[in-house]
Amino acid sequence: MTDTVATNTAVLILLGPPGAGKGTQARMLEEKFGLVQLSTGDLLRAAVAAGTPAGLAAKSVMEAGGLVSDEIVLQILQDRMAEPDTAKGVILDGFPRTAGQAEALDGLLAGQGLGVTAAISLKVDDEAMIKRVSGRYTCGGCGEGYHDEFKLPAVAGTCDKCGGTEFKRRADDNAETARARLEAYHAQTAPLIAHYGQLGVLEEVDAMGSIEDIASGLGSIVQKVSA
Repeated sequence: MTDTVATNTAVLILLGPPGAGKGTQARMLEEKFGLVQLSTGDLLRAAVAAGTPAGLAAKSVMEAGGLVSDEIVLQILQDRMAEPDTAKGVILDGFPRTAGQAEALDGLLAGQGLGVTAAISLKVDDEAMIKRVSGRYTCGGCGEGYHDEFKLPAVAGTCDKCGGTEFKRRADDNAETARARLEAYHAQTAPLIAHYGQLGVLEEVDAMGSIEDIASGLGSIVQKVSA
């Protein structure tokens, strides 16, 4: 596999706590701008399944119950970015999470003649986010998402999409866990905000509005930095 990456490839980073809608917004950006969402978890699973050298290294670590090193993750990311479908740009979701990872990513990109085009922080109100996360549940049949307050099925107990009547709720979607996850996110992300601010690539979007409003804000940023 070649390690070359198109030097005009846009590299976008979405920063936001659990429940901020990073996955939803990344998919919308994919469709609108031809970008490719790169989620760390998905990349690891794909590399392991493909049996790449980095994937095999990750597999041995995971089977031993360890945490995959940043070096392995970066190699898997570099391999993926060498694929032709990423030529227009990528959206990094879930990486980097720490200042050390951000610096390592800067080094990897510099070696490819690239840099971070924009690091977009999805700003949230903590208490409102806790309410948003703790009320989530999904249809057990098709996975359609619902919320106790913001999105109820049109007919109580029946999925709008598939007509299913079985619903499930993640065990960690509760107020206590959501608050702990937010605190951890802020502790980890504060240095990233400063790092990308110093690089002059930090952008911010209010993530407490509607999905459409957030998408509009993100789209405007992508158009600005890609011009």
